[in-house]
Amino acid sequence: MEHAVIMAGGAGTRLWPLSRNLRPKQLLRLFEGKSLLRRTYERLAARFEPRQIYVITTAAHLPMVADDLPELPARNLMGEPVGRDTANAVGMAAALLDKRDPGASMGIFTADHIIEPVDRFRAALDKAYAHVAQTPDALVTFGIRPVSAHTGYGYVHRGASVADGVYGVQQFVEKPDADTAAEYVASGQYYWNSGMFVWRTQTILDELKRNLPDSHAKLIEMADAWDTPDGLRDVERIYPTLEKISIDYAVMQKARKVAVVEMDCRWLDVGSWTSMGDIFDADSDGNVLVANRTVTLDASDNVVVAEDDHLIALIGVKDLVVIRSDDATLICTKESAQQIKDMVGLLKDRHGEQYT
Repeated sequence: MEHAVIMAGGAGTRLWPLSRNLRPKQLLRLFEGKSLLRRTYERLAARFEPRQIYVITTAAHLPMVADDLPELPARNLMGEPVGRDTANAVGMAAALLDKRDPGASMGIFTADHIIEPVDRFRAALDKAYAHVAQTPDALVTFGIRPVSAHTGYGYVHRGASVADGVYGVQQFVEKPDADTAAEYVASGQYYWNSGMFVWRTQTILDELKRNLPDSHAKLIEMADAWDTPDGLRDVERIYPTLEKISIDYAVMQKARKVAVVEMDCRWLDVGSWTSMGDIFDADSDGNVLVANRTVTLDASDNVVVAEDDHLIALIGVKDLVVIRSDDATLICTKESAQQIKDMVGLLKDRHGEQYT
């Protein structure tokens, strides 16, 4: 059977103060009253039945995920006791799915992207799952055709065609400098690395066994115990001992048979408050107002976000980010928004976990 796994871990600190450890960005209902996680589920539900869709997230977030996605069976929600990066989240999901459905194919999808339209998204998935069915030892990733020379994304260097709409991968490239990124875009041979994949469960487990043998053995041990009475205790004991490493470093950059499918979609990584301008329409003065009550006077090119009905008024300011939560307010320039992560670290030093 074909399955889809949504990776919904992480705290999303660059979207502080709304995104917190106990309610991360993928669960914020800022997008037409829906969370990014909900939107991801609905994209996948256009192709998969609820029983085929899984979520792996931080264990503390499981009740909120269940509330946001009531259609999913409880056994399809997997909780990580601690974050150990994407290689282990992928490996845990693969090990559990392979035990429950040997020979299955699985896709890995991120919970913090906006991808439109759904029909093109589904067409790319059809190509990827078909290629894995025909080439069982292949690892397939999705490439986004770049619309700018973005230096914040990794890139995939496309190779020769191996099937209809499927290409070999020459190499994965980490975040480039501006000149190099411009060369990549001009060449037409590079995609943005989407961080989404399709493969057979056994194929990715074989790769993890080859590259992370200790972690692989522990993942299999936890999967064997998962559905038993003592399974949770075993996971809490073993999971923190896994080597913390991303799936890109652990597997994708070393694998021998990797293919890429172009995802011809509008793809937005909701990674910062300044990215709101790519998602929501601005007013006539360039203000992006994602709030119920705002008033502006001689104010332009600002980003304002609030979840409640608190009135926010701006006078004579430009290029600000103003974010209100129930217990904290952030005000900074757009240029300094990249320092939000540093601010969260400072808050932890001064106030512990109260505001993070």
